This record gives sequence, structure tokens and C-alpha cells, in this order.
Amino acid sequence: MGNTVLYIEDNPDNLQLVERALKAKGYEVVKAITGVTGVETAEGLNPDLILLDINLPDIDGYEVARRLRGSNNPHMLTVPIIAVTANALKGDAEKALEAGCDFYMSKPINVRELWMRVETYLPK
Repeated sequence: MGNTVLYIEDNPDNLQLVERALKAKGYEVVKAITGVTGVETAEGLNPDLILLDINLPDIDGYEVARRLRGSNNPHMLTVPIIAVTANALKGDAEKALEAGCDFYMSKPINVRELWMRVETYLPK
């Protein structure tokens, strides 16, 4: 089985696109559609990488990243987190990095960029 990527995202179209793109490269994709579920799933799963939408229906992605980085699970301190968001205002990338994300990608999702970023953190 390939590396496991947790994608925390509430938009079904984005979920489907990312799942197909990553599965084509041999990654296992686990999905969570709310921030709280994403935190719970991450702590139980210990994924190799987390893709995190910022605009979620319950808690935002910044709070998800803070909770993961503040977790009692030591894996959550080092697991790479890539923020994937439509937020493109000045300061949004910095805010994501300050919350604990390792990288920031804007939407719409470019599949080639996605592959490149994921492979940066999960080399084949």
C-alpha cells in the first residue's frame, strides 16, 4: 500500500479530483468533510501527509492545524500539512504557516502542482 494522505475538505468535487489524482500516483486517500472529524481521523490514522482546506463547515483549517500541532499524539507534531484553499488574500499564506501548516496551495487545484507538492513531502 502507498503512503496515506488525509484530505480534510467539504467540497465533493474537490474531494473527487484530489482522490483520483493521488490514487493515480499510488497514494491511499482518506477523506474527512469537517474539521473536527479531520482532527479525530488524523489522530487515529497517523497519515503520512494531510491536505487541509481552510474553509470548513465547523472549525476552520487554521484551527484544525493548531489542534493537530497541539495534540498529545507526537506524530501530529511532524506530519506535513499542506493548506489547500481558495483564500488568496494577502496574509492568508502566512496565517496558514503560523497555524502549523508546512505549505500553502491555492485553488483551483492544479493536479500537476498537487503531485509535485505531495511528492516533495512523500518521495516515491
